Amino acid sequence: MCPSKKNSKLARYTSPPEGKWSTGLCGCFEDLSNCWVTCCCPVITFGRIAEIVDQGRTSCFSAARNYMMLAHVFGACLYACTYRAKLRGLYSLPAEPCGDCCVHHFCFCCALCQEYREFKNRGLDPSLGWTVNAQKMKSGTTAPPVPPPGMTR
Repeated sequence: MCPSKKNSKLARYTSPPEGKWSTGLCGCFEDLSNCWVTCCCPVITFGRIAEIVDQGRTSCFSAARNYMMLAHVFGACLYACTYRAKLRGLYSLPAEPCGDCCVHHFCFCCALCQEYREFKNRGLDPSLGWTVNAQKMKSGTTAPPVPPPGMTR
């Protein structure tokens, strides 16, 4: 179930206008590093998206694990499209160019890249995880925080 917009921290932290995607479905090359990661290992991108959408209640690891397990029984598309629906609910985004499940079934890499870019364009960085993004929203900063030295994920 989608969190209500009035209670959601994510819905209040927006830059692009609500009701419109900040990039198109086929804009994968706007973020080459994420495009590469998503093409090589989509579970990483999915896990990062799921952690932000669920506001930390689901970890990146557990979402990626669930996605991998469901991929073996052809349910990963259904699992991923529920997170696209939750993201659309957060920002009142339209189901474009078609329904969430169709987008994930036919263009899953493009869909994941678009969802990832949507968070980045709204001031969140899914690669940093929910905790860092929540602190960033709490402090009201829009610039990405400086990551600590060494490996962060």
